Amino acid sequence: QVQLVESGGGLVQAGGSLRLSCAASGLPFSIYAMGWFRQTPVTERVFVGSISWGGGSTSYVDSVKGRFTISRDDAKNMVYLQMNSLKPEDTAVYYCAAGAGTLDLNDYDYWGRGTQVTVSS
Repeated sequence: QVQLVESGGGLVQAGGSLRLSCAASGLPFSIYAMGWFRQTPVTERVFVGSISWGGGSTSYVDSVKGRFTISRDDAKNMVYLQMNSLKPEDTAVYYCAAGAGTLDLNDYDYWGRGTQVTVSS
């Protein structure tokens, strides 16, 4: 049974940092690209960034470039999203996903349940 479990969300002031973690089990983690998406009550789930299998390549949506960093530890089956200089508009539920590493959520096979990030102004 495949499981992706996000953690590390919470409430932070604008300008602060959070590190999200995603623990994967039940799948050959190292051969999957991993993505991070986010969703608010009034928006669709959208791409935040991804990391290739092997970790050699990352991709980010323009709004988080220079502030967010994705990394992975294949030995631990973990993927991380380091979020710095957080803004209120980063407030969302953040999801990790395993799949093709593209911007399209339909290209991902497995999803976590999400973790809430709230950035106060």
